Amino acid sequence: MINVGYHISHEQFAPSKLLQLAKRAEEAGFAFAISSDHFHPWSNQQSHSGFAWSWLGAAMSATSLRYGVVNCPAYRYHPAIIAQAAATLDEMFPGRFFLTVGSGQAMNEAITGMRWPSKPERNDRLKECVDIIRALWKGETVNHHGLITVEEATLYTRPKKDIQLVAAAITSETAAWAASWADGLITISQPLDKLRKVVDAWKTNGGENKPMKIKVQLSYAKTDQEALLGAHEQWKTNVFGSAMLADLRLPEQFEQAAKFVKPEEIREFVHVSPEPEQHLEWLQSYIDLGFSDIDLHNVNTKQEQFIEVFGEKVVPVLMK
Repeated sequence: MINVGYHISHEQFAPSKLLQLAKRAEEAGFAFAISSDHFHPWSNQQSHSGFAWSWLGAAMSATSLRYGVVNCPAYRYHPAIIAQAAATLDEMFPGRFFLTVGSGQAMNEAITGMRWPSKPERNDRLKECVDIIRALWKGETVNHHGLITVEEATLYTRPKKDIQLVAAAITSETAAWAASWADGLITISQPLDKLRKVVDAWKTNGGENKPMKIKVQLSYAKTDQEALLGAHEQWKTNVFGSAMLADLRLPEQFEQAAKFVKPEEIREFVHVSPEPEQHLEWLQSYIDLGFSDIDLHNVNTKQEQFIEVFGEKVVPVLMK
């Protein structure tokens, strides 16, 4: 069964606006929503960055959608706090929340003044965090002294149901590493040859029978030009390789890096089209690779139009 989700982009819209959009997405037939968890936006033009966890409480109360959040539990947050936050959501809304974890990006995590480590060390920290979170969810008293320190931590309000813990991976190397310990995979849309390598690495290293989710970056508008310019305006700062995205610290740095990105170049990173049928064709290629949860991120600002049209012409076709 294919589930279609609506992406909650805190970098682009005010939390109050996103709450309205989540309600509209549910009415249009979307099955779930995935929330970003940023401290800074990708550019000053985007101009927002609400606190995802307080927003999730409001959104889960106002709708019946399933929700996930893309989170790094190792720097800006302590893993014990993320374990507590997730458990609280599941206690109130059993079975409707899943946690997606990744190794983080400096633009969000370096604000604490901690040294920003290399990718291998960030992976090691993430795995320690995952083990701590799972132990706390089980009701264990956790003492841990490694890259992360936890002393005498016991979670008293625990999840009512098992919370799915999903690994975020863009590269095949990260997918292969995460496959042995994560409950599922989430990645992003990219050229099919690269994406196929991510899927193969996941499946051959322990992820064969585990669910796969994908965040699809697209731009839909009434005309191709409007869709293209909307994507370029909002998303040109987020088209670089994963190493660069992880290490830049400020919106101004992303803006400088994107200064010479031309509108037509966006098509390599974002599915741009005014035709729902074309988007269906692109989305089917991800389903053919084995993705069961498709998180649609319309990167331009025309959200109501996107929800209405895709709710009528795309979501019912994929979820039939």
